[in-house]
Amino acid sequence: MAVTRREFIVGAAGAALAARLLAAEDKPPRLRLSACDWSLGAGGPGGLETAKRCSLQGLEAAVGGAADSLRIADPAYRQQYKDAMHKTGIAVSSTAMTLGNSSPLATDPRAVAWLNQTIEATKDLGATAILMAFFGKGDLRKGKELKTDEVDALVARLKEVAPKAKELGVVLGLENTLSARDNMAIMDRVGSEALQVYYDCRNSTDNGYDVPTEIRALKGRICQFHFKDGGSYLGQGVVKWEAVRDAINDIAYQGWLVLETSCPSKDRDADFRKNAEYVRKLFSLA
Repeated sequence: MAVTRREFIVGAAGAALAARLLAAEDKPPRLRLSACDWSLGAGGPGGLETAKRCSLQGLEAAVGGAADSLRIADPAYRQQYKDAMHKTGIAVSSTAMTLGNSSPLATDPRAVAWLNQTIEATKDLGATAILMAFFGKGDLRKGKELKTDEVDALVARLKEVAPKAKELGVVLGLENTLSARDNMAIMDRVGSEALQVYYDCRNSTDNGYDVPTEIRALKGRICQFHFKDGGSYLGQGVVKWEAVRDAINDIAYQGWLVLETSCPSKDRDADFRKNAEYVRKLFSLA
């Protein structure tokens, strides 16, 4: 059948519109909700099913305890995550090196190997951010003073692994007790866009920092956020979430908001759903 010029143009326009609509559907939303597997009490690949029940889109997966080879470095173990992701439709939003709280990344001789293993595993799982925790024994401060020797050692180690992270499209996220200013100094010394801040709004509140001001100062240098508020539901504790929201919107952040929330009612699934709904309303998310 012959096609007129008008029919061809209309048909081409329709095809272009359909392509744009499909592209829009494939594009992830600006903000997505995840949760830490330790907060859910659901470590390992099974945590993805728990995250789904809690109306979340992702799970932050801990890499395992201190060992020469981390659990997350095992391809067979990661395949379990991949199978669970395929089954549930839930993503691994990020990986978490919480072992740094007891085996400090600045001083443990295995730290560079751990970082390299986690960078490779994170890429393999389709995530782009690694939480590097610096609390407890790993705290980079003593009182209010920087542990300068440990910061120097950490900078050297991060310089060593940052090129690999950048090559694989993975960001190393600093989560610690430091101010935005001190974290920016560390990032500037390392000199790689593969090093950013993993910002925990409650931790920074507890350390006396002006959270909205810090978020704005860190524009373009925050890889992910932790949302929690002690033993309270979000919106019922000490964090000024409306001001946090405004700052996050001001820096045009795109990515995961990760719940590290508690369970006031002791009903985990219900409490995580409640907190997730609070965040969706806060940001006017669908």
